[in-house]
Amino acid sequence: MYPIHIASPGVQPHVLAHVERELPPGGIPAYRGDRKKGVRSFLLWDDEQRAQMLARLVTQSVEGHRVTYQVLDAYGQIIGTITRRKAFRGGGLRVRWTVSQAGGLNAVGYKGRLFWWGFCWLLSPLLPFALLGAVLDNGDLPRAPRRVRWRADGHKTMEHKPSSNAVLLHAPGYDPRLGAALAALLASYRGWYRTSWDDQKE
Repeated sequence: MYPIHIASPGVQPHVLAHVERELPPGGIPAYRGDRKKGVRSFLLWDDEQRAQMLARLVTQSVEGHRVTYQVLDAYGQIIGTITRRKAFRGGGLRVRWTVSQAGGLNAVGYKGRLFWWGFCWLLSPLLPFALLGAVLDNGDLPRAPRRVRWRADGHKTMEHKPSSNAVLLHAPGYDPRLGAALAALLASYRGWYRTSWDDQKE
């Protein structure tokens, strides 16, 4: 079980849910094979004893560079949808996350800021030396910009700070279960340098 953190203005990040993989008939090997294509399936519980299911995330469609997920409540009703578009596909330079709550607006967020991406590209020739230094000094590997801010109608609605591993809900009215599902999904896209929580072999 993986703890999922949520925060809001004036409220520190706290564990809202515990998430686990919902395995297909082929078990873990089948899940890990499907996730390489972007497929995800999660169950979010209110505690580690699985006393009550809060939400379920399922893959709605995989269309080349775009994957769409649905977030459902315990009764199968749609809470919202989350769409991930890969970088450099469909005209975008960064990964784009679109979050839509049922009956609400679309909030769009991009992974990292263009300034920091440009800075990383300028320093990319030094990447081999940075990797070697991290290995020799037992330090952290260099990472690409990962912070995401979502906006709807020009207003900031949500934010993901990788340092806190939580989704911060800025706008009132957002279902925290949708935010928790989003946090679990973001944590499953950690990149090559770190194994994601849902990519375990056991």
